[in-house]
Amino acid sequence: MRNLYLTIALSLASAAAAAPPQRVEIAYEIARNGSVLAEVNQRLEHDGRSYRISETWKGRGIYSLRGEITRSSQGAVAADGLRPQKFEEHSPGKEPRHADFDPAAKTATLLRQDRLSLVWTFAFAPPHEAVTLSVADGKQVASHTYQPAGRELVKTPAGEFDALKFVRRKVNPDDRATEIWFAADRNYLPVRTLVIYKDGSRLDQVAVKITPQ
Repeated sequence: MRNLYLTIALSLASAAAAAPPQRVEIAYEIARNGSVLAEVNQRLEHDGRSYRISETWKGRGIYSLRGEITRSSQGAVAADGLRPQKFEEHSPGKEPRHADFDPAAKTATLLRQDRLSLVWTFAFAPPHEAVTLSVADGKQVASHTYQPAGRELVKTPAGEFDALKFVRRKVNPDDRATEIWFAADRNYLPVRTLVIYKDGSRLDQVAVKITPQ
């Protein structure tokens, strides 16, 4: 019995150690084919039971004329990831987007994600095999399947990381490809996202500064 309690204690300790810091802010740059077009700032706050993620998107150059885009996601922290309860997006000149989730629903955690929690749920509970997620953005719900693609050394302005890579599985040949890297040596923080479109253009979001608070 004592061995059982020890195993449980070690498992809980390991899970706690793997979780991202309770407060962390990551600044990213987004570049299209090498030219920086926007700055993104994401802030995560959690206490192991509930979480809030906020994001601010600011364009550079001519893209700054689009104004500032803000997104937020909040909900519960579960053993198998994040369970959003509310998602919001505000863009200049557009109707706000909202996605609300029933906190009492028995829906599987991966089938109730939003555009912000999608990435961060992997930081809290990195899957070991291919997983399918339902992702809401306040307008529609899309299905995403990601599969692990091994470990890679990723160099970003925020540092060099031993990263776990995930690749979104394509349904059709013309679908855009998405690859995400999580820093295994920094609590699986998301440090890079690369999107490759069917015309070959590349949208690369890389971490430039990580600030634990």
